[in-house]
Amino acid sequence: MPYIPHTDNEIKEMLDTIGVSSIEELFDEIPASIKAGELQKVPGGVCEMVALREMADRAEKDSGALCFIGAGAYEHHIPAAVWDIAARGEFMTAYTPYQAEASQGTLQVIYEYQSMMAHLTAMDVSNASMYDGASGLAEAVLMSVRANKKAKSRRVLMPSNVHPLYRETCTSIVSSQHIELVDVPFDEETGKTSLNALRAYEGEKFAALVIAQPNFFGVLDDIEALTNWAHSQGMLVIAVCNPTSLALLTPPGEWGEKGADIAVGEGQPLGVPLSSGGPYFGYMCCKQAIVRQMPGRIIGRTVDQQGKEGFVLTLQAREQHIRRSKATSNICTNQGWAVTAATLYMSLMGAGGLGRVARASHQNLQKLKQSVASIEGVALHFSSACFHEVVIELNQPAQLVLDKMAENGILGGYALAKDYGWENAFLTCITETKTDADIIKFAQALRVALTGDSAGSIAEKRG
Repeated sequence: MPYIPHTDNEIKEMLDTIGVSSIEELFDEIPASIKAGELQKVPGGVCEMVALREMADRAEKDSGALCFIGAGAYEHHIPAAVWDIAARGEFMTAYTPYQAEASQGTLQVIYEYQSMMAHLTAMDVSNASMYDGASGLAEAVLMSVRANKKAKSRRVLMPSNVHPLYRETCTSIVSSQHIELVDVPFDEETGKTSLNALRAYEGEKFAALVIAQPNFFGVLDDIEALTNWAHSQGMLVIAVCNPTSLALLTPPGEWGEKGADIAVGEGQPLGVPLSSGGPYFGYMCCKQAIVRQMPGRIIGRTVDQQGKEGFVLTLQAREQHIRRSKATSNICTNQGWAVTAATLYMSLMGAGGLGRVARASHQNLQKLKQSVASIEGVALHFSSACFHEVVIELNQPAQLVLDKMAENGILGGYALAKDYGWENAFLTCITETKTDADIIKFAQALRVALTGDSAGSIAEKRG
């Protein structure tokens, strides 16, 4: 079946009925100067068989390699039950739950998700999710400007150790609303946000400070000091957190004396496969005091007139539901199916399971760091504690080394030249999915890429 199942005759009948000769005429009020014209890079339509073959060929390119790339998307083990259940028709094809009486199952899943995320982040409220972590951060910035009425500022402090794609997305979304993101440098030795750099802004008006924990480099920041400093300056605190790390690290709701005000991040580690880049989902939580400024929808639990439990759309401040000028956001739909998988994942794993995943990932990182420490031309870029990611410094261009590792079936990491100008550095990640043998293969591939010496293994040479 074609995507839009209308024949040419049916389209002509509809146009004749409303009195226009073509679809172009139907939209003739749009100025020609802003029309995109023909889409040059969109290929023509193909049949189902050809489309499936194309997707299968693309998927095949992702198979057969050991992946140590993190940089915002992480390969974790997902129990088989998660997607066996999520793939059931009532979940996979469920539509937006506008009619509560017909959507109790969907609403309950989202309510359970919200409860788990609020607990994981130690925040008061969670919404039903965002598009992804990057757009979630942009929405958090917009939210902070609305919520921090005392500051009356349209500026936000954005450390440069926040994910570069998050910062890019954020700039794209908020700059059109005349909000300025002020770059804060990090300490070159530790990779942490510099409190000394922040002190340069004392006494100025800012709506919020963004704090990533762990930051893009995997480095753990001084969240207590940063949070207390921001609050002392009348700023809100926006936390950007890897949800897996929260099974071990202090949750944002408990940062400093008052806790972060808004918490956002990428939810993909919670049961969503890498899938060549998506779809993923973003989470967003906040304090009760500013919940009215939260974009998206919030599901609530109540009882009906007969005392039976029911689930409802408690808050949905979207442009579809209220006057467009009063809406908090028009980019606030929730990623329902991915959230369903995340809810199942967290339910199956429990607090203990999430903790084991986080600890195993951290322990594997220590093993990986030890395995490459004796390789000539390899060093750690930062001296700070990290969570399941680390920046590795080489004595030659990192991208060339990563390309050579890929030829040996190892996707070694993410080169940092483009984003930070470090030609010889790359970010590598390891999770609980990697074995000791995988770590040896990583070290061996790295050594071979650096030296060209393929004789023996790292383990054999140490023996």
